[in-house]
Amino acid sequence: MKLFVGLGNPGSKYAQNRHNIGFMAMDQIASDHGFSPFKGKFQGALTEGRLGSEKVLLLKPETFMNLSGQSVGEAMRFYKLAPEDVVVFHDELDLKPGKLKYKMGGGHAGHNGLRSIHQHIGEAYGRVRMGVGHPGRKDLVSHYVLHDFHKMDQDWLDDMLRGISDGAAHLAEGDTAKFSNAVAMRLNPPRPSTGKANPNAKAKPEAKADISKAKPDPVAAPAADARSPLQKLMDKFS
Repeated sequence: MKLFVGLGNPGSKYAQNRHNIGFMAMDQIASDHGFSPFKGKFQGALTEGRLGSEKVLLLKPETFMNLSGQSVGEAMRFYKLAPEDVVVFHDELDLKPGKLKYKMGGGHAGHNGLRSIHQHIGEAYGRVRMGVGHPGRKDLVSHYVLHDFHKMDQDWLDDMLRGISDGAAHLAEGDTAKFSNAVAMRLNPPRPSTGKANPNAKAKPEAKADISKAKPDPVAAPAADARSPLQKLMDKFS
C-alpha cells in the first residue's frame, strides 16, 4: 500500500493558491482513476483506490500547511506504513513553472509543510516537486504562494496535473522514470510531422528513358538514275 499526500490549506479561500497545487494533484488522480469520494479522517480528507496493481491512499491534510505532519503521521501509524511508502506532492519555488522533479529523501528547503512532516516521520519519504517559480525576493514568498495562479498559468498547470494522473500508477509501483516520462509527454508532447519535404535533402535525378531501342529503322536511299536524256524520252513513249 502507498500513501500519496498532497499539501495545501483547507477552505475555498485557498483552493486556487500556488501553495495548494498538491491538493490539486490529489483531486486530479482521484477523479481520473475512479477513487471513492474524500472523507474526513486523520485530520484530513482521505480516499482510497487502486493505481495499477497497487492499493493507494490519497490524503489532503486539513491541519493547515504548517501542521501537515500531524495528519500524515496519524495515517501512517494507522496503516502501519514506512516512510518509504509515502510520496508527498508539493509546490516547489526552486523549479520554474511547469517543471517537475521526483526526489527521495533530503531536506525540507524551508517548506513549512515538509518541515512539519520531517518532524513526524523523518525525511526518508518521496517527494514530487511541482515547480511554481520564485517571486525573486524572499520577503515576497509568503504572498506569492498564497496567491492564486494567473490565467496564463492554466495551460501548463492543467498539463502537469494530467501528466501526474497519467503516470500515477507507475509512481505507485515505484517506477519513477516512467512516471516522470508520463508528465513530460503532457508538458512537452512530441511535435507532429508536417509532411513537408526536407529543404536540405538532395533532389533525386530524374529518370531518363532508354531511347536506344526506340530509334526508327533507317530508310534506304533511292538509287541514282544513270539513263541519258534520250533514253529517258524513249522509255517514256515506249
